[in-house]
Amino acid sequence: MQVLPFTIPKPKPDALILQEDKEQSFYNLLHQHQEFQISLIISGEGALIVGDTINYYKAGDLIVLGSNLPHVFKSALSKSTESHMLTVFFSKESFGHDFFNIEELKSLQFFFKKAENGFKIVSKKSNVFLLFKQFFKASKLDRFILFFTLLKSINQSEYVTLSNFISSKKYSDNEGRRMSAVFEYTMSNFQREITLTDIAKEASMTKNAFCKYFKKRTNKTYVTFLNELRIEESCKLLRSRKELSIAEIAMLSGFQNISNFNRKFKLGKHKIPSEYRKQDML
Repeated sequence: MQVLPFTIPKPKPDALILQEDKEQSFYNLLHQHQEFQISLIISGEGALIVGDTINYYKAGDLIVLGSNLPHVFKSALSKSTESHMLTVFFSKESFGHDFFNIEELKSLQFFFKKAENGFKIVSKKSNVFLLFKQFFKASKLDRFILFFTLLKSINQSEYVTLSNFISSKKYSDNEGRRMSAVFEYTMSNFQREITLTDIAKEASMTKNAFCKYFKKRTNKTYVTFLNELRIEESCKLLRSRKELSIAEIAMLSGFQNISNFNRKFKLGKHKIPSEYRKQDML
């Protein structure tokens, strides 16, 4: 397992780092980096863990991740769909110390505050996407100008937060290996039963020590995290696999019985699966 922190290769002396990922899957190990990250998903879909929270990404999403915010993109592998993402990385020191604290840029402080927990925009998408794509084709001077127009547009868009809780303590290398192993095992095996003994073994800890460690790191129990992952998977299946019954989706998402699935789903989404599917079809 690759460990944290992760260093973004920087072509000196550029202030902004542009990256295009075009592979079968994105970099899929838990990592964090000093730079802020703004990513536009061109194609592909999959799970996205940010901090303590399971999300899903798809083509057309624009995602903003803050400095040293642990995250991992777990692409849903498909022979017919290529994973394609455009990303710009930058830091608060990219243009000089205290640059973003000048009076003219004070309105962007809200952008940085939102980025601490990560967010995804849900309005003004067409305008932001156009700016983002222009950004990758522009000269360095035009790119500098477009960058602040892009930040302004993103800052004024409606958004959804990607994580509920972020630990103030950065991961050490050992913690990086441990949490990477936990997330990788969970995301690869959530469709079957995972006991606390199983997952504690992946973290090289006793069961009691692991439970305390995971709760301290994510502000939730491992069982809660596992159920959230399963619920998000079931939401994806409810939207995309109309031919499957609710019971079949429950089993494919890792729930052993339909009643437990309905109860956990309603707890997380405030409606039962059939209501969620019906609403999505409207």
